[in-house]
Amino acid sequence: MLIAGFPAGAWGTNCYVVAPAAGEECVIIDPGHLATQGVEDTVAKHRLKPVAVILSHGHLDHVASVVPICGAQGIPAWIHPEDRYMLSDPEKALGRSVGAQLMGELTVGEPDDLRELTDGSALRLAGLEFSVAHAPGHTRGSVTFRMPEAADLPSVLFSGDLLFAGSVGRTDLPGGSTDELFASLARVCLPLDDSTVVLSGHGPQTTIGRERAANPYLGKAARGLGAGDPAPRRGL
Repeated sequence: MLIAGFPAGAWGTNCYVVAPAAGEECVIIDPGHLATQGVEDTVAKHRLKPVAVILSHGHLDHVASVVPICGAQGIPAWIHPEDRYMLSDPEKALGRSVGAQLMGELTVGEPDDLRELTDGSALRLAGLEFSVAHAPGHTRGSVTFRMPEAADLPSVLFSGDLLFAGSVGRTDLPGGSTDELFASLARVCLPLDDSTVVLSGHGPQTTIGRERAANPYLGKAARGLGAGDPAPRRGL
């Protein structure tokens, strides 16, 4: 298994390129602001052929490079239907005062081939399988992608901006909800094995076991608690 990740753009958003092995087809996860060159370099280094982009949610820092990457490669992108509008109207997704400051010269919009993710579905792309879980709270259409355990790798959760090492996603932007975020943590993250590797939208790699033991927000979700706005200011 090959998972190559790098932080991109002004918000240091983690973009991931995932393939069964070097020299094979690959999937790109969350190509955000200024991620195009990093994707091109990763694909060239490992001799990969992109076949799809999949998006954990619709904020600019996770989707800003979708149109140029999909256009250059001639590949589809996948997003949950409740976040689809964010691709063509990112200012509405962030609030007008925030969005206007961030737009600049970014190219936004829908790629030519845009498909919708469904909760509980299994995406089979590039010889890989990703289980899709709708996980609202950070945005209405946030999702996670989980890959099953493989011979050389434990199960992997691409958590987007739901769960970070020691923290969780902010809920103060349009579509955010503390109650939904804690419900998603309880439903999507808590049932997973401790060995599950968490690759989030920002920051370092962690595991479910580490977060179960030390992340105060995951602990509150386990106890069925909410705590106002837990929103750390990490990314969008």
